[in-house]
Amino acid sequence: MLVDYNLEAAEETKRIIDEEGGDCITFKADVSKASDCQSIIETCVQKFGRVDILHNNVGIGGYGGPVETSEEDWDRVIDVNLKSMFLTCKYVLPYMEKQGSGVIINISSVNAIRCQPAPSVAYACSKAGVIALTRDIAIQYAAKGIRVNTILPGLMKTPMVEFYNPQAYGDGDVELMWKRRDAMSPTGKQGEAWDIAQAALFLASDEAKYITGTTLIVDGGITGTMKQW
Repeated sequence: MLVDYNLEAAEETKRIIDEEGGDCITFKADVSKASDCQSIIETCVQKFGRVDILHNNVGIGGYGGPVETSEEDWDRVIDVNLKSMFLTCKYVLPYMEKQGSGVIINISSVNAIRCQPAPSVAYACSKAGVIALTRDIAIQYAAKGIRVNTILPGLMKTPMVEFYNPQAYGDGDVELMWKRRDAMSPTGKQGEAWDIAQAALFLASDEAKYITGTTLIVDGGITGTMKQW
């Protein structure tokens, strides 16, 4: 079940899945709203009979320290990046508990554990909150057959980064931003969306059946260096 606020994006992915012989449906939702999150889960159960995996891959950026960040921007970032995961977990857990199994994967960021070049207090706090949310749910539901883990992406070459970060990393120049971010990574290049997808696939699989409540850092080694962003 593909859920997106931008339904066209979900439909594009559906076309790819259809071409490969898969079976999926699309659903438009604002995951910062409880009613939409409840509808997501209920629709999935109605269509497929159960929910085996919840993959919370959603987020918006935002720069500024506590003085520069407006209350409205703070609330929006926290609602989309953190509250959304609380809400989807809130409505999916009763179904998973009834099934006696389930996997939840929440996408955080290395910004939860280290600073970016420019202050991003709302974003950093929202992503740090994802780690705590994941840990608490994982421990509460560990004996009920439900695993919950977090992935922390590092420097990734994705459309979201291109939208939010040119000024912070490239003085407004997208190509300069990509070059600088490549140079920051110990591997000499940023990661790509597939790197996160493969990590999520592992955590969702039976190969990870004894892994819960942990954070998997996928960052090309950047959090292990003394080098600044």
